Amino acid sequence: MKFDHILGGIIGAFIGMLLLYIATKRRSARREETLSAQLDVERREAQNLLVKATEEECEQEIRDLRRSKLKRAEADVADEARRILLAAMQRITSQPMNDATATVVNLPSDEMKGRIIGREGRNIRTFEHATGTTLMIDETPDSVLISCFNPVRREIARIALEALLRDGRIHPSSIEDEVVKAEEEMHANIIDLGEGALRKLRLHDVHPEVVALLGKLHYRLSNNQNTLAHSVEVANLCALIASEIGLDPTIAKRAGLFHDLGKAADEEYEDSHAIVGAKIIKQHGEDARVVNAAAAHHQEVPAESAYAGLVMVADALSAVRPGARASSVDGFIQRVRSIEEIASALPGVSEAYAVKAGREVRVIVEPNAVSDEEARQLARTIRQRIEEQLNYPGSIEITVIREQRYSETAL
Repeated sequence: MKFDHILGGIIGAFIGMLLLYIATKRRSARREETLSAQLDVERREAQNLLVKATEEECEQEIRDLRRSKLKRAEADVADEARRILLAAMQRITSQPMNDATATVVNLPSDEMKGRIIGREGRNIRTFEHATGTTLMIDETPDSVLISCFNPVRREIARIALEALLRDGRIHPSSIEDEVVKAEEEMHANIIDLGEGALRKLRLHDVHPEVVALLGKLHYRLSNNQNTLAHSVEVANLCALIASEIGLDPTIAKRAGLFHDLGKAADEEYEDSHAIVGAKIIKQHGEDARVVNAAAAHHQEVPAESAYAGLVMVADALSAVRPGARASSVDGFIQRVRSIEEIASALPGVSEAYAVKAGREVRVIVEPNAVSDEEARQLARTIRQRIEEQLNYPGSIEITVIREQRYSETAL
């Protein structure tokens, strides 16, 4: 019993020592963890302090470096954009503008005027009713002037009238027959023109109704620029620029060709020509990128792809070059100068620049002489004076810039 008692005491003492050792180890481990965490916090604080001190010391150098890098990047982008546009424009053959004249049909003799008018004017009434045009016979000698806002109807009337003059028999029934034949000939001609544009651009899978609308664009002018020729030029520009920047040239070409398709639509469509054209090609299964590019080329809807911006650029390039539309080079320069003179003549204006080939004027005002509200009113005044004093194709955007700068020099 005495031995067992001694053995139990030894075992108890051993267990107590073991527990004390374990507790000591745990306290040591916790102390090491706490010390390590404190060291980590101190290390991070030291790093943050070092970074902050470095930033404060190098703040100006960093700002200068950032400015130089950004300027270099912007300059590189501008140079690359300029190179791409020049490369595309140099490969496009410019089309001369068309003459904005009414359709004139020459007569073999003055006797034919009486035949065209007919007894009590029945022939001319039948002709005008069948073609939807107006004949002006007494305006010019040995010729008849065909007047109509619809260029397709005007062309049908020209074809029918020339056929009647060749035949010599002019009466209501022959007029109606020739008008029907002229409409059939006109329809075939429209299809040929549309297919010719597609062949020139090497495009396929176009719905027949879209082909017919393309052909009708040939008989429509936008500020004396043939709309079909303009669309083909825009398509070529889009394809060339797309090839330079890594986009699909076929998608770009289709977007450029169809962007003004709505101008050939009938009066049943009530939206703008961009929206109407987009609706038509969407109905006939055109690619969604092409549809959006056509709808967005006048910024009426948001652009969903780079092709919309591509069409905007190509459309502007084709339209604003001197000689493309109704203005000659001299008239173009005079119009730009007139816009700048109108803006510069107003009080508070320091500088005025006509940009984008005269389609936008940017006016810089003196901030001490013109308030924000006065700058807003100044833009309205410039718009009113331009509308009253100038004749110009399209629209002109007026931008008034009022900028206040503060600067100090430390010595």
